[in-house]
Amino acid sequence: MYQALIIDDEKPVRIAISALGHWQEYHISKLLYATNGEEGLAVMREEKPSLVFVDMRMPIMNGADFLSIAKQEFPQAQCIVVSGYDDFKYAQVAIKNGAVDYILKPVDEADLNKAIKRAVETLDQIQKKTQEQALTSTTAETEKELSPSEVIDIIKDYVERNYCRDIKLSMFSEKYFFSQKYLSKLFKNKYDIGIYEYALKLRMDRAKLLLKDKSLQIQEISDQLGYSNNNYFSKAFKTYYGVSPSEYREQEQI
Repeated sequence: MYQALIIDDEKPVRIAISALGHWQEYHISKLLYATNGEEGLAVMREEKPSLVFVDMRMPIMNGADFLSIAKQEFPQAQCIVVSGYDDFKYAQVAIKNGAVDYILKPVDEADLNKAIKRAVETLDQIQKKTQEQALTSTTAETEKELSPSEVIDIIKDYVERNYCRDIKLSMFSEKYFFSQKYLSKLFKNKYDIGIYEYALKLRMDRAKLLLKDKSLQIQEISDQLGYSNNNYFSKAFKTYYGVSPSEYREQEQI
């Protein structure tokens, strides 16, 4: 099953794509939404969607800049541009940054699903290839010797991409043959913060940004940040900032 992200500052367009896509047919289990490229990147880092629909002209961060960054951070994600401009320059930028299709507004159901089918077929091929490579590369990876500093950098990068998920240091300890205590000490020495403290900081920083969006329910924010329930999120937020999520939101409105 895959997840899809729809990035467009026009709500009617987001609704149209949601309504016209044959999601179940293409094994897409969840739809995510963002209103600009910057917000879209944050959602991608949290949720890891495989399929992305993106507009080219948006505030804060446009589609071209989003595609350029997404191509580097999420090379396997399949991006489909949905634009109101039949402009060769836009199409050229989209292709250069790996977009698999370029469809025009107003969104046509047949064109949309044709693009989805093409993207999902590519995702299926990538998934199959990844599984095959995993079987043959596991031994080689474990035999590769990395310095402690290199391992710490790998851990930091992993935390930044997965702070909304449960992070188990044992995974790195077993893979690189360093004790968890040693890795924790090295990380804190290098970055002046513990591994789990860093993950929590990233979560809480993101929570504050999401709470400023009044259209999001606190439960939605809790889910997006990977908490098992809203009470756990509220308790963690209050412990970290001294106020509950709802109190923080009220303060922001003053």
